[in-house]
Amino acid sequence: MPTKKAKKPAKKKPARKPSAAFMKALTPSAALAEVVGSKPLPRTEIVKKMWAYIKKNKLQDSKNKRMINADDKLKAVFGGKKQVSMFDMAKHISKNVK
Repeated sequence: MPTKKAKKPAKKKPARKPSAAFMKALTPSAALAEVVGSKPLPRTEIVKKMWAYIKKNKLQDSKNKRMINADDKLKAVFGGKKQVSMFDMAKHISKNVK
């Protein structure tokens, strides 16, 4: 009868620390401040608030969920475009923060 080997206890990975670049507070432009507020926020929080605004106002395209239909406030953030891809949203946000 083969002997059973004792299992080694699994090593726990240390909790990941967020990158300092993501946590740096950024000041939103006047156009972006109308959507997320004027207080300096980390980029991650700005994106969360943008999505909360998009979902609350039902601005996600019903047929193609990857597209965001801009209302008047978002049109200013998106450089006057009526519709923007969710992947392009980050590019437009970075133009509106310091």
